[in-house]
Amino acid sequence: MNECKTVTLRTRPLKNRMLSFYLDYYPGCRDMETMKVIRHESLGIYIYANPKNKREMDFNQVMAEKAEAIRCRRFESVVNERYDFFDKYKLKADFLEYFRNQLRKHDPKWEFVYLHFSNFVHGKCSFEEIDLDLCNKFREYLLTARKLKRNGRITRNSASGYWSTFRGLLKILYRNGMIKTNVNDFLDKIETEDVVKDYLSVEELYKLAETPCKKPVLKTASLFSCMTSLRISDILALCWEDIVDYSAGGKCVHIITQKNRAEDIIPISEEALNLIGYSPDKRGMVFREMQRCWTQTYMKEWIRSAGITKNITFHHARHGFATLALSKGMPIESVSRVLGHTNIVTTQLYAKITTQKIDHDLTMFGDKLSQSFGNTQMA
Repeated sequence: MNECKTVTLRTRPLKNRMLSFYLDYYPGCRDMETMKVIRHESLGIYIYANPKNKREMDFNQVMAEKAEAIRCRRFESVVNERYDFFDKYKLKADFLEYFRNQLRKHDPKWEFVYLHFSNFVHGKCSFEEIDLDLCNKFREYLLTARKLKRNGRITRNSASGYWSTFRGLLKILYRNGMIKTNVNDFLDKIETEDVVKDYLSVEELYKLAETPCKKPVLKTASLFSCMTSLRISDILALCWEDIVDYSAGGKCVHIITQKNRAEDIIPISEEALNLIGYSPDKRGMVFREMQRCWTQTYMKEWIRSAGITKNITFHHARHGFATLALSKGMPIESVSRVLGHTNIVTTQLYAKITTQKIDHDLTMFGDKLSQSFGNTQMA
């Protein structure tokens, strides 16, 4: 398509003897945000079609001048775009509004970053304020920020993830000509720290399987998650129609994950199918009676009644899948793919847990062997 050559101010008649101003772009102007071609833009400015007195004529003159000023500004933006001049009016635009409009295109983490940044700037920020100093201060804010919905501060690893997302947004801004400088090149990342992840051992899983739960569907969903690695969001959205034939034989879950909207194919064992009572003729939600709030009180009661003192949540079922799969010899690359990790470094955290468990078991075996050898010598 040819570049926009002219921006003309025009009017169209309304029913109540008024005229509405609009801009006519010829042959059209592409919105670089939506990528749609705009040919007409309503200005929301109205004048009298046939002014009857001086007051109405004065009103028409003032409104016409405002409309013409907007036309000049739009045409200047078109020229700046054509000849690669920086548009000064973009700098005055509301950055938070732009950020907010981006949320629907990305995963939920973006909303947390937006809310933290909005808190940081007290709800007001233009594009011209996005500079190195402001970004570094936002980095410092994240390192000490409090959680949005709960008590306590966000973890360093969460701060690192939020900061990485914000830096990704800065790249988009620079690429789209929204900011003058690629400030991202001058920003340091927030280093993550290793954390000890709680996990369910095989023995603890057996305990949970044998322990009654006030909400049986919660128990079934938790064990199913442990056998398939599905997140709580995917469990709640899972339909019987998502369970399909697997190319290598058997069945698999074929879904678009709720967290990152990525396609995922996860093989399902016969044990997992029996657990949920799978039948090819079933339709609708698999866990239709399940409620997310149950993963708090009822989940904790169930875990305590099983005699488990670890701080276990529903998400730890995924941890359990990872550690079990790795301990059974599944290649870490395969485990990473099933878990949907974009970076295998994330999966390696579970490999550390598995290694620690093996070391623990070997130590206990060595202790028992030493005791046995000592008793033999005494005899």
